[in-house]
Amino acid sequence: MPLPRLKPETSGEELHDLAGEARKAADLLKVLSHQSRLLILSILADGEKTVGEIEILLGVQQAMVSQQLARLRMEGLVTARRAGRLVFYSIASPEITVLVSSLLSMMRKPGEFEM
Repeated sequence: MPLPRLKPETSGEELHDLAGEARKAADLLKVLSHQSRLLILSILADGEKTVGEIEILLGVQQAMVSQQLARLRMEGLVTARRAGRLVFYSIASPEITVLVSSLLSMMRKPGEFEM
């Protein structure tokens, strides 16, 4: 997908729309700018998980996982499904998976682990 290009004839309304899109992108990147949230999204890219499963995979306390999941849920990046006493979390849209995968793959050296 090509980046939008501003032309001399770009209208004020088009510029305003582009600024709105840039603001939304910046807000999303702020949410993704936390290491634990990126790791949680990477884990959820393989399918839904409970807080306990994420806790074990990350090796951190349940409170930290729950706090980060709450933020991701508040921002609409993950969804929750209750099954009895367990709550299963999953990524809300495929675009988030693509974005996180792209971000992390940019940081890898060729031949390193795959997502």
